[in-house]
Amino acid sequence: MATDAPAIEVRNLTKRFGDFLAVDAVDFDVRAGEVFGFLGPNGAGKTTTINMLTGLARPTAGTICYFGQDVTGHVKRVQHVMGIVPDESNLYPELNGFENLCFCASLYGMRRLDREERARELLAQVGLAEVAERKFAAYSKGMKRKLAIAAGIIHAPPVLFLDEPTTGIDVASARQIRQLLAALNNAGTTIFLTTHYIEEAERLCQRIAFVVDGRLVRLDALANMIQAVQHQHVVQLVLGSSGTDLPGALRDAFPDSRFERVSDLVLRMHTAKPVPLAPLVRFLEDRGIGVLEARVMDPSLEDVFVEITGIELERMRKEREKGGDAL
Repeated sequence: MATDAPAIEVRNLTKRFGDFLAVDAVDFDVRAGEVFGFLGPNGAGKTTTINMLTGLARPTAGTICYFGQDVTGHVKRVQHVMGIVPDESNLYPELNGFENLCFCASLYGMRRLDREERARELLAQVGLAEVAERKFAAYSKGMKRKLAIAAGIIHAPPVLFLDEPTTGIDVASARQIRQLLAALNNAGTTIFLTTHYIEEAERLCQRIAFVVDGRLVRLDALANMIQAVQHQHVVQLVLGSSGTDLPGALRDAFPDSRFERVSDLVLRMHTAKPVPLAPLVRFLEDRGIGVLEARVMDPSLEDVFVEITGIELERMRKEREKGGDAL
């Protein structure tokens, strides 16, 4: 395979399920050695795209190339160059961690001594060495996800696909997984990451594609995207109490601003012009809501996403909590 070609090259990639258009003629390249983020709400087409790129679904139309080689229609022939970590674990609950990794390694033709050595190495790398003999069924969600990543890289693939790798797991495990992915990328692994955790993509990705309703609406380097919203001004408020329909009341009082509730007691105000804090604080205090902290924030990838897609982050957070249909 041509080493100077993109790791993945996609043109006019389309997938229909009957009359439903899940992926709508998307074009993109994934450069060798980068972390490429594929962002969007549930049902946007992220998982369907990964399934086509990994040979689990056949495209309705379009082409897929790996390192310059057209593999459309026979992606499974190049599965040795890719590691796959699905959003739901596909490991065996009756096997322990070590056995699961050794079994996955055997599927790639690794010799027994090599696969056992590699399994022990990865168990230590993902922090599971002490539970290597424990049945997979007894692992926590975070442990299961870390073992799934270890299984995905057991054969040291140059390309790694991760579908929502930190959804539904504890904060400490999510942090460990992000550190692991950063280390893999620093060692040269190309990573294709789907997520609706905006802040996760901002921490990990060099380039990001936004996908909504099966269409790719923006693809650019993270720095360029942030630069595009430098005209915005963001103020974050930490409140003493939550109030009822507070964003609605604020929108009525400050119609040129957009308000986003980050949590019950944290609110963000987005404006095109700098806004004096005194009127805002006074408005809240007049309604019996004390302001414990007010600070100006730099624009983030969240602001870019909202501006480009029109999708409020509140919707993304609700989907994050309840899950949703995988498409």
